[in-house]
Amino acid sequence: MALAGPEFFSMPQPLRWLLMLLPFALWGTAMAAMRPLLDTASPLLVASLRLLPAGALLLLVAQLLGRSWQVDRGDLAWLLLFAAVDATLFQGLLARGLAQTGAGLGSVLIDSQPLLVALLARSLYGEQINPVGWVGLLIGLLGILCLGLPPELLRHWWLEGPEALGVRAWSHGEAWMLAAAAAMAVGTVLSRRACRNSDPLVVTGWHMLIGGLPLLLAAAVAAPPLLPPWSGGAWALMAYASVFGSALAYGLFFWFASRGDLTGFTALTFLTPVFALLCGLVLLQERLRPLQWLGVALALVSVLLINRRAVLWQGGAGRTLQPASEGAGG
Repeated sequence: MALAGPEFFSMPQPLRWLLMLLPFALWGTAMAAMRPLLDTASPLLVASLRLLPAGALLLLVAQLLGRSWQVDRGDLAWLLLFAAVDATLFQGLLARGLAQTGAGLGSVLIDSQPLLVALLARSLYGEQINPVGWVGLLIGLLGILCLGLPPELLRHWWLEGPEALGVRAWSHGEAWMLAAAAAMAVGTVLSRRACRNSDPLVVTGWHMLIGGLPLLLAAAVAAPPLLPPWSGGAWALMAYASVFGSALAYGLFFWFASRGDLTGFTALTFLTPVFALLCGLVLLQERLRPLQWLGVALALVSVLLINRRAVLWQGGAGRTLQPASEGAGG
């Protein structure tokens, strides 16, 4: 994956890959941390409590690093649009869907956004996907289906057709999660516009603060009071979702997204449920079903195909054309 910027290439390669994978690992656990909080607080409040402290923390880090909080005038309109779509809309839809979704389909839908990112990046930035990349995207989608859907649901779909999946799955918050995935995909593409002449870290911090304020205002109007009756453990979960699942994860994500191959980088989203399952495997001694192991393998193959799509496609085309060239020359 080619990411521009001398600061990126000066890093040791293992560190680069660790930093690229870290946002997706954090997201896989942050959603699990947020889910019990939504039983005692409104989705709008949880979304605002996730965004506002994270945005303030990113701006504080930028200040400590000696970076200016100023955003280039040419980027201001894009920043506002980025904040509205990726912060206000995406986080609000995500929290609403997370409060109602079940059976793992919600996480499958939110992790399907690399498909839309690929289409948008191809249309707006001319990123080449080629057949290898499209195969990789479809394999990744199949992988997260194996990871997120229970075997019973897949069995009904296989035996009774796609209409059974629709009847059984789309009864609660899955539509909200699908809308959230679309908002995140659009926001990811917008982030590059908002960072054309501005620091990505500062832009990410401001977009969280600007986007979090309407959510807090809506939460105050819809369901006061603003302080939920949480225990110390619940506040710790909220802090984890804000500091690690938002400030650190989104800071790294949009830094990388503003610098190179959007399709290849966002394909790592397919690994988010993999990290969530491995976390349960290691920390909770949970066992993965054979179908889930298949999903892990498919997700890894997908990421490999998408990020090596140019090399694999050129190599395959070269091998296909070589015999014809030799025949013509003889």
